[in-house]
Amino acid sequence: MTLNRQQRRMLQRSGDVDADGNVVAQRRQAPAQPKAEERVGARQFVKEVRQELKKVAWPTRQETVKFSVIVLVTVIVFTALIAGLDWLFAEFVIRLFST
Repeated sequence: MTLNRQQRRMLQRSGDVDADGNVVAQRRQAPAQPKAEERVGARQFVKEVRQELKKVAWPTRQETVKFSVIVLVTVIVFTALIAGLDWLFAEFVIRLFST
């Protein structure tokens, strides 16, 4: 097998050839692809979903209300901030080009 220096060094690093360029190892075959699992029916799917949902740590009603209020207040604050910045930049641009 005729190899240039770069190819020989690369193959030596990977362990495929020795110092003389002779093949020392055969390439491994790629592992066989595992067979795809068959799909389960709708009834089995719903059953498994219900089992998984039973494992979920659901928040209490009080926590849900508290987090909802926090999200609502945050949305209102950021909406007001963005609206204020929009108005400020609009006024700036109008005054800049009206003169």
